[in-house]
Amino acid sequence: MLYDLIPWVVGFCFLVAGCGAGSPPSSLPEKGKSSSVEKKRIEPVKGTEKKDSGKKEENEYVYDPTGKTDPFKPFIQLSPVREVARNVPLTPLQKYEITQLKLVAIISTPEGSVALVEDSLGKGYFLKKGTRIGKNDGKVMKILKDKVIIEEMYQDIFGQTKISEISLVLHRLEEGGES
Repeated sequence: MLYDLIPWVVGFCFLVAGCGAGSPPSSLPEKGKSSSVEKKRIEPVKGTEKKDSGKKEENEYVYDPTGKTDPFKPFIQLSPVREVARNVPLTPLQKYEITQLKLVAIISTPEGSVALVEDSLGKGYFLKKGTRIGKNDGKVMKILKDKVIIEEMYQDIFGQTKISEISLVLHRLEEGGES
C-alpha cells in the first residue's frame, strides 16, 4: 500500500513546486520609481522599432501591373462591334436578325439589281447594294441572280474583329409544289 502512494506524493511535490514559487513579473510599474526611469525604458524600445520599420520598407513588395492582364476584365466581350454612341437611328431591317428574313424576289434593272426580302409577318423590304441589314451591322455586298451576299462584322473570343459572309438564297417554286 505504501508503494501505491509514492506516485501520488511525487505528483503533489511537482504541483507545489510549479505553483508560483518565483518573483512576480516586472511588467507592472512599481510605485516608488520616478516617471523619468519609465521614459528611459520606453525610448530604447521605440528606437529599435524605428530601425525595424526602416528594414520593413526596404523589403516591402510593390506590385507592377505593366504587361499583365486585368483579373477583373472579362475574357470574352459580348458586345457587338458597332459604335456605342450612334446618332443615326436604326432602320427596320437593322432590327431583325438576318436569319429572320426570307429572300422572295430579285429584280434586275439597268442601274443594278434589287432584292425583295420578307419578315415573318409578311412585310416586304427592298435591298440594294450597300443597304444596312441585321443587328450586327450587316451590309449588302452583292446581289446575284439567285442569292444576296451580306457581310457582317463580329468579334471573336480574342477581341479581334472578323467579317462573316452570309448568303440569302432565292428558293424557286417547282411545278406542282410550294416552297
